[in-house]
Amino acid sequence: GELHIVAEEAATDPEALRALLAEKKIDFVKMVPSHLAAMGPGLLPARSLVLGGEAAAPDWLEQVLTTADERGCAVFNHYGPTETTIGVATARLRGGLTPVANTSLYVLDEHLAPVPPGVSGELYVAGAQLARGYLGRPGLSAERFVACPFVPGARMYRTGDRFRWSTDGGLVFGGRVDDQVKIRGFRVEPGEVGAVLTGCPGVEQIAVVAREEAPGDVRLVGYLVAQDADNAGDLPSVVRRFAADRLPDHMVPSAWVVLDALPLTSNGKLDRHALPAPDHAAAAGAGRGPSDAREEALCAAFAEVLGIPAVGVDDDFFELGGHSLLAVRLVSRIRALLGVDVQVRTLFDAPTVATLARQVGEEKTTRPALRPMRDR
Repeated sequence: GELHIVAEEAATDPEALRALLAEKKIDFVKMVPSHLAAMGPGLLPARSLVLGGEAAAPDWLEQVLTTADERGCAVFNHYGPTETTIGVATARLRGGLTPVANTSLYVLDEHLAPVPPGVSGELYVAGAQLARGYLGRPGLSAERFVACPFVPGARMYRTGDRFRWSTDGGLVFGGRVDDQVKIRGFRVEPGEVGAVLTGCPGVEQIAVVAREEAPGDVRLVGYLVAQDADNAGDLPSVVRRFAADRLPDHMVPSAWVVLDALPLTSNGKLDRHALPAPDHAAAAGAGRGPSDAREEALCAAFAEVLGIPAVGVDDDFFELGGHSLLAVRLVSRIRALLGVDVQVRTLFDAPTVATLARQVGEEKTTRPALRPMRDR
């Protein structure tokens, strides 16, 4: 077969990606679930879809499987950390994962003893695909790549993922044994993000946690305590700019909450259960309203994609919880409402309704011009 690596512009444009699949007669596609969800329903290859890189929302996955069954497209789950280069287990959904060739998978307890079916343990991977370790990080390499007690002289990789064996011999994912999460297919350690942001001027304390605000939509939220209470209102904008200059997009929290103090448990640790959920709706729609039909349509599109009641023309899409994959949905919605092509990168340059409305006025329409027809 022929391998097609999709250009960034097409990867964030549902219509371009759909056209590419049809034009090139693509049989097989591999995507992370959040990317496919942003592309909208019905974007399937001719024969097989491979999902991997992160957990998928069950309700959304059922919709994908239903559509795939109707079109005769097989859907596979693919699992594998980068340290095992890369895929080491696969299964056709709806089934448990099984190892690929030349690979051994072990579900072990804290004493490196195998656990029985139905009992959760940590997954260890051994076999030909293991990496040698982390370049220039011998301590971390020794922690994650350990001796295999079942094969003399062999090594195995400690994944940090919690699994259990099913009664039919498949593997079922059960989350992480640490705080690591997947954000749009990328590994993220919230503690590492918080460590970077503690250097931001004006921040007394900070905690970064992952919250699943909607099924399958995991986002980072930053909780801030200001050094000066008089400047607390401006602190989220300051920290957001500080984060954007130092971290990749998927590691920048999509919401910020300013607190008088971080909640603590009785033994002085952060009480994650007491952290309030961010209220995106409270920060939106209080400013200037739309002045024409174009701004009104854009306000409606912003609110629909963000899942909040209303958006003002000066509200920033990303400050209200938007991110790159939601931006893909937004440009698709704008295309449907206004019939113009807007690139995702345009939204990063013009993240408010007011600035985007000026950009939209200059974009090329996707709708054919109406021409007078001759009467028969």
